[in-house]
Amino acid sequence: MTRPPKVTPFLWYDSDAEEAAEYYVSVIPDSRIVDVMRQGEAALLVTFQIGGVIFTAMNGGPGHPHTDAFSISVTCEDQADVDRVWAALTDGGSEVACGWLKDRYGVSWQVVPKQFYALMSAGTPEQSQRVMQAMMDMVKFDVAGLQAAFDG
Repeated sequence: MTRPPKVTPFLWYDSDAEEAAEYYVSVIPDSRIVDVMRQGEAALLVTFQIGGVIFTAMNGGPGHPHTDAFSISVTCEDQADVDRVWAALTDGGSEVACGWLKDRYGVSWQVVPKQFYALMSAGTPEQSQRVMQAMMDMVKFDVAGLQAAFDG
């Protein structure tokens, strides 16, 4: 097994860790399966990299469902990137609010355009407040809506 970094997020799945990891690496650029440790035919631990970050997933059986207390945040380049990632991760999952969603495996994600961070850091406190309020009213981020709120 390839040794993961000293600190890595660790996700517990009932039995579909390898399937989830394969799905994630198909959605997020700069991603790959690093290693699969098997117990007989079944995957026990899956080490994978998404967006340059190493994760470990384990098939540990039922009793430890994912919660909103842990989420994976993806910064997207533009609206098209937000739309692509959002569509892929909500397929079989559910939309939540404010750029958050839950994927088909129960993992929470935040899909955020880089423009949100830029607008929140630019301009006046009033502009930042308008951008924040616009975001609070969105389910999936809308870059044009954020810009319109910034512009007043």
